[in-house]
Amino acid sequence: MRSSRSLSGVKLGTYYVVHMPEPDDFDFWRERARGLIQCDVPPDRIAWVEPGGSGDLFAHGKRRMPVPPKDAPPVRANRRFVSLARNAALHSDPERFALLYRLLWRLQANPRIMEDKADLDVRKLEELDKSVRRDSHKMHAFVRFRLVEDADENGEGAEHYVAWFEPDHHILRANAGFFMRRFSNMRWSILTPRGSLHWDGETMAEGPPADRSDAPSGDPTEDLWRSYYASIFNPARLKIGAMLKEMPKKYWKNMPEAALIPELVAGAQKRESAMVEKGTLEFEERPETLAAIDKAIHACRKCPIGQLDNHAVMGEGPQDAALMIVGEQPGDQEDQQGRPFVGPAGQLLDAHLEKVGIDRRAAYVTNTVKHFKYVQRGKRRIHQSPGAKEIDTCRWWIESERAIVQPKLILAMGASAARGMLGKTVSITKVRGEPIALEDGSELWVTAHPSYLLRLDGPAREEQARLFDADLAAVKERLEELAG
Repeated sequence: MRSSRSLSGVKLGTYYVVHMPEPDDFDFWRERARGLIQCDVPPDRIAWVEPGGSGDLFAHGKRRMPVPPKDAPPVRANRRFVSLARNAALHSDPERFALLYRLLWRLQANPRIMEDKADLDVRKLEELDKSVRRDSHKMHAFVRFRLVEDADENGEGAEHYVAWFEPDHHILRANAGFFMRRFSNMRWSILTPRGSLHWDGETMAEGPPADRSDAPSGDPTEDLWRSYYASIFNPARLKIGAMLKEMPKKYWKNMPEAALIPELVAGAQKRESAMVEKGTLEFEERPETLAAIDKAIHACRKCPIGQLDNHAVMGEGPQDAALMIVGEQPGDQEDQQGRPFVGPAGQLLDAHLEKVGIDRRAAYVTNTVKHFKYVQRGKRRIHQSPGAKEIDTCRWWIESERAIVQPKLILAMGASAARGMLGKTVSITKVRGEPIALEDGSELWVTAHPSYLLRLDGPAREEQARLFDADLAAVKERLEELAG
């Protein structure tokens, strides 16, 4: 038990007020929290005040920030806490920083508290993290830039794109990198009630909060966008309840295609009947749970592989894994056991993961194609690589898994896995060892498939094993960076 008297002389009844410089400044919170923990200041003696807030209720007995003693022990915090806390700090809940400090305080006495799914503080932290993730996803999906013209330094017209968005949380600065990478060649601004971002092609600048009237209402390109949206609308996948959940009406006013939704919904039943008659009915609504995906892939017969005498193999691992490992397809042993990477290639993968210090149990492991493709030769089933069309058909399932797990980093092993992630074939030798930014903010890393190593011997195998280890080591290092 901690004492009510701190190492630096904190007395009962003394409060400390920490004024946050920005509502999303996790690094500032972490620095102050470390110092207060080292001074043994309990959670109920601290007020965390956001910009514009007031600490008057704690004015009585308020003191300057204490200085940790030189012999204070280091503050303990595991990676899971840091990862969730960094995201939860962006939430709009005014009690979020107090929650983070309370959990950090408790971690000093119970380092495994984050494993307790029934703990109320842990559950609340997970809820905040999930809400912020969802808000970021909405921002990536529903920001719509509209063209305006500004005068450049020579007084001539220059293209400038402006978007309006209303986030629920303090996610603007955290998502600046996503838009900078995706629209690096544009001059753009994103305006929100919480602040604004401005990119001129070279420099990112922050601006003050904006009003809806500051953003343009439309531009000539929106007619093209509406035509495109109408052409890709699939009435067979229309689920109005799910649509409103995924795309709430609050975002409609910023999206040119939203004006078409009532008309498209009204005509959906007629169009669906026409599609059924032509035999072009596509996949239904995307599954919302891993269990639903597992059930659906066992019934999937959308490509010739699913027609073979085999069994679908679902991915396995934590639903909130930071790392997703993606292979090509199940092999003979995976098909028999119903688990990914349990055959020779899986055993080799396990050995290399252990060598570089990656815990497979903490990763979500799956395959791009869900059924084993083979040709029968006597009693043996000989592996056959899936074709591009078969990989593209199965992307529906791997993307569904990815949407649920929401990994920060995806390791694609082999050309088939890379195609499943990118929708196109790439050269492993050209892209391995470097991150590829994906639209949801995650990173894709590509390496060879361990089965490739099994087909080699001598110096060639040694060299490819060295490259494989280097790729895995780079992934481990990057995961640690992302965990903060």
